[in-house]
Formats: sequence, C-alpha cells, structure tokens
Amino acid sequence: MVRHFKAELFKSLSHPMRIRILDALRDGELTVGELQQYLAAEQSTVSQHLAALRSKELVYGRREGTSVKYTVSDAAIWQMLDIARDIYERQLRSHQVMLEASR
Repeated sequence: MVRHFKAELFKSLSHPMRIRILDALRDGELTVGELQQYLAAEQSTVSQHLAALRSKELVYGRREGTSVKYTVSDAAIWQMLDIARDIYERQLRSHQVMLEASR
C-alpha cells in the first residue's frame, strides 16, 4: 500500500512543469494567471498540470472572489524536492570529478 502511494506520488511529479509549479508556490498562494506569468507558460498547460497535482492532493485551491488561489497541501513536498536537488548536485559533482580525473 505504501509502495503504491509512493509510486503514484513520484508519477505525479514526473513532469518538469509540475515541479516548477510546486517551486513557484514556495512563496505563497498563486492564481493560474500568476503561475502562467511566473512560468511563462500557456494557461491551458498550467491548468492541466494543476489538475494532475490536485488529483493527487499535492495542491489545493481556495476561491477568492472570481479567482482560485493555489497552494501546496503539505510543506514537506519542498523537503522532498530539496533532497532531490541535493542528490542531483552530488551526482553532478561526482561526474565533474570523474571527468577531471580522466583528463
């Protein structure tokens, strides 16, 4: 059961635009229009990826007047993304060391 949840979680994070949306929400709630401007992406693209994130309850929307403001449902998601960045940076450094050693 937990493995299935993890697999579905990582599947929902498998698109770079979804990661960009989550990173954009680090500073607080944003509307689709604000996300669209921040990400320089089409409204339909942002909406499609928000729907995927909403379906896994990674973000939720709060209606404010005629707009919906989106936020991350669990701040621990940023810890997970930060850990992924740390792994990437360590692997990058390791590859750079190996490349320099082969010169």
